[in-house]
Amino acid sequence: MKIKSVSLAGILLVFMLNCSFLSYAADPSSIQLPNPQKEGGKPLMSVLNERMSTRTFSGEKLPMQTLSNLLWAAFGINRPDGRRTAPSAKNWQETEIYVATADGVYLWDAKKNALNTIVTKDIRAMTGTQAYVKDAPVVLIYVSDYSKVDAGGLDKQILVGADTGLISENVYLFCASEGLATVVRALIDSDALAKELKLRPDQKIILDQCVGYPKKQ
Repeated sequence: MKIKSVSLAGILLVFMLNCSFLSYAADPSSIQLPNPQKEGGKPLMSVLNERMSTRTFSGEKLPMQTLSNLLWAAFGINRPDGRRTAPSAKNWQETEIYVATADGVYLWDAKKNALNTIVTKDIRAMTGTQAYVKDAPVVLIYVSDYSKVDAGGLDKQILVGADTGLISENVYLFCASEGLATVVRALIDSDALAKELKLRPDQKIILDQCVGYPKKQ
């Protein structure tokens, strides 16, 4: 019987694939996103012209690369000192982004560009009182960590609200550039959703935002 020779490159490839699988299996609670693509997109004036709210979604899932690009555009790190694509009062960076999908809810880690599992079931219908929220493949839930907020006598709610609004507008501009549909919302049963997300008392849900492909008419 003739035995075919196996190249060293082939052996290394199998080994790397096995190690990759084992690494994921060892930590299934964390999903590493691909590096965000920071080039391309439509011209700014075209994006501003096409920016709008849309309340119908096709249900088609977003590719992992698109999700990575979306989150980076929303509030990603764009400078070596850790500052972000959206400003925050006194650089508190108090806004956390939870990502609700059909597979569960994840907390985005901007430094690692990873999704950490929070809930392992589909709770998109809980993210708003409107019927269409369950159809969006991604719902971004903006949560402010008040433990990071030292307003010094200023109105905390105004400041964290402004910070969240700036992030949501980044999402609007990204979606306009990429042909995605989005709408930001405040009609939320915040108490029920906070309980589902296991939030602390000093973590407050401010807004959430549906993102997906527009439904074809």
